[in-house]
Amino acid sequence: MSTGTVTEAGPGTPGVASRLESSDLLDNPAEWRPVTTPAGVFQLVPVRLERDLAVISRWMNDPAVAAFWELGGEEAVTAAHLGPQLEGDGRSVPCLGVLSGVPMSYWEIYRADLDPLARHYPARPNDTGLHLLIGGVSDRGRGIGTTLLRAVSDLVLDNRPQCARVVAEPDLRNTPSVSAFLSAGFRFSAEVELPDKQAALMIRDRAHRAQL
Repeated sequence: MSTGTVTEAGPGTPGVASRLESSDLLDNPAEWRPVTTPAGVFQLVPVRLERDLAVISRWMNDPAVAAFWELGGEEAVTAAHLGPQLEGDGRSVPCLGVLSGVPMSYWEIYRADLDPLARHYPARPNDTGLHLLIGGVSDRGRGIGTTLLRAVSDLVLDNRPQCARVVAEPDLRNTPSVSAFLSAGFRFSAEVELPDKQAALMIRDRAHRAQL
């Protein structure tokens, strides 16, 4: 998968939507309720290509995002990245992050134990991974990434009872991203060499979720 990054100094066809909503590999993120965070009410909304492609592509062309996601260019580039997830079996669900009614971030909630990432670390059944980018420059560099990482990892643990831990693999060069994960309650587990980057394996354990 493409590398998910916190860039913070920080409707698809009805058939596609129904496949996402009916898949139980991730316990139906489309049904996860909004949560109240210090930054406002936040909700994950599964991506619909015809509705969301333009805004996601615009975010991908922000230089701070493109440096790590490497999906800059025409909308077709972003569409090619989203397509396999939207047409797949539900092991990765792309979502917009909507804060106080405004789409402001892009998320991928994925089964890390079923992802190529599992070849590079000691994966456990139902490990759930996060990729994130913050779309608006005004939302970066003031702690919103940390707030939302904690909120979304809590959502995963609340809605996926078989998941014992949430994982992420930001690029080691992206120090603001690594810092945001640490501040959100993740721990640095290992340095992992992936095909496209040297990553920091970050883990938030259910058993330690109350700890910062």
